[in-house]
Amino acid sequence: MNDTTTPAAAPAKSRKRLVIVPLAGLLVAAAVAVGSGADFVSNSVNTANAFSTGTLAQQNSKSGKAIFNAANLKPGDTLNGTVTITNSGSLPASFTLTENAVNGFVKADNLTLTITRAGTGTAVWSGTFGALTAAGALDLGTFAAGEARDYTFSTTLAQSADNTEQGKSATATYTWDAKQGAAATIDQ
Repeated sequence: MNDTTTPAAAPAKSRKRLVIVPLAGLLVAAAVAVGSGADFVSNSVNTANAFSTGTLAQQNSKSGKAIFNAANLKPGDTLNGTVTITNSGSLPASFTLTENAVNGFVKADNLTLTITRAGTGTAVWSGTFGALTAAGALDLGTFAAGEARDYTFSTTLAQSADNTEQGKSATATYTWDAKQGAAATIDQ
């Protein structure tokens, strides 16, 4: 009988080994998979994303001063004055000119004004001194950032002015306005 009992005990040990060995293998495989960190990873960075606003500014070579000023004009005299207007901002701007004037002459059209953009030889406005006010703002176009333009103001007392114009005067204040261009969408 001894022979029958011994063989029965041996298969029980083999079955335990058959269960433990695969279970141990699974535990080792799980530990290796978790510990290995075998994930794919990628990243990218966009640095220094920023924006800043532009500037709208102007310089007037005679800011706060008269463009022209003369006394004792006689019939036929012409008085010239030049001013430089500069877009000193970083944005292009549309410029306009307005006039606030009083023409005290008996016949207002005896005193004329011509405004010429230097270098073009073409008048941007010409008429009776003080009439620019009635015309509204004079459109001078768009100045690029940093662009400077010279304007010559020529005022003439008509040769035909008679004695009724003696001692008369006229005054004007000129205002230069700059306005930014239309808003835009910038795709980059």
